[in-house]
Amino acid sequence: MLTSDPCSWRLILDDDCPGTRNMAVDESIMLAMSRKEVPPTFRLYGWNPPAVSVGYFQDLEREIDLERCGNLGIDWVRRPTGGRAVLHENEVTYSVVVAEDILRGSVLETYLKLSRGLVAALRALGADALVASGDVRRSGGSAACFDAPSSYEIVCDGKKVVGSAQTRQNGIILQHGSVPLAFDAVRAAGVLRFDSDKARDRVAASLGRKATGLTQVLRRRVTVVEVREALVGGISRAMGLEMRPGALTPAEEKEALRLEREKYSSPDWNGRKHGRGQRV
Repeated sequence: MLTSDPCSWRLILDDDCPGTRNMAVDESIMLAMSRKEVPPTFRLYGWNPPAVSVGYFQDLEREIDLERCGNLGIDWVRRPTGGRAVLHENEVTYSVVVAEDILRGSVLETYLKLSRGLVAALRALGADALVASGDVRRSGGSAACFDAPSSYEIVCDGKKVVGSAQTRQNGIILQHGSVPLAFDAVRAAGVLRFDSDKARDRVAASLGRKATGLTQVLRRRVTVVEVREALVGGISRAMGLEMRPGALTPAEEKEALRLEREKYSSPDWNGRKHGRGQRV
């Protein structure tokens, strides 16, 4: 389905999958695109079982309570992108994989372009969504992604409602993000490691003040189907794209199976603290 038209993107609507599978598929698309085998791709997916994903640079064992996650039936996986930990459940996750010569600009500039599409999607659902100002910087706080909005992320009523992260490799951009249908601050804080229950309670209270989900914003039940439709429409309109339904190629599927087995299921990948690089 490779096309030379930069405004014609492949749309992949996936089922809920384990975190290892989700990260492997995102990377397999990125690798295929670096070989010019597939077009720019917008993918929507979910997580089953629930999982906490940690940023490329985070210290898994120091920041995530793995025993508590196990007791709660929550998996864990390391993302290829930077940022802080995200608990993935009751959400729609998006990923964008596109060549840098198509989506031009710095990390923050491309963040802004994609954020405009995300805002358009949330407004179509009825949310009064805005792009966070460009001078926001993360400082302090917990290991949780939703503890503070970074530059050009999405807020409703001053609370973060989408968490995104990006990496660039071999001229290809991968950005993926979490759009919670409902945000449970106690549950999100529960996967983090703390010295005491009192510290965990403080962070849960802080997360409740700083982050939210679509159900809370819209004050109604929101379905996966309507959020997916809004995201496809918002990104398409904001960026002037045509989304064409598609699927992984056989080569991408083979690569994803290999990556899931050899990388994203590996204690070495998930447990090791990685060095610095161009990931946000």
